[in-house]
Amino acid sequence: MKKFTNILKALADEKRVRILKLLSRRKLCVCELADILNATQPAISKHLKKLRSAGLIDSEQDGFWTNYSTTKAKDKHVKMLLGCVNKWLNEDAIIKRDASKAKDINRQELCCKKDNW
Repeated sequence: MKKFTNILKALADEKRVRILKLLSRRKLCVCELADILNATQPAISKHLKKLRSAGLIDSEQDGFWTNYSTTKAKDKHVKMLLGCVNKWLNEDAIIKRDASKAKDINRQELCCKKDNW
């Protein structure tokens, strides 16, 4: 029961649903997600922590970046719920705008700006 309620709480936030929709398309880092969602990196990190603790996303280190993606969990309930999330909201204007921004994002330019160091 606890796992189920944690997952539902994680999905009860619009930004976290938007993050899941983006990560269902491809792996993204915190700076990319922050840019797409027009949020700060610390705010995105907090959302990612909640999604990860609910078992909905995974992360992997790739040199300078930590890439986030939807989980490859073996739990059938998590798989089923992620499958539903992937199918829902595809025609929503916000989800479409996020997907469009994600297509054009360049992490090299975004994350490696000289003034970010």
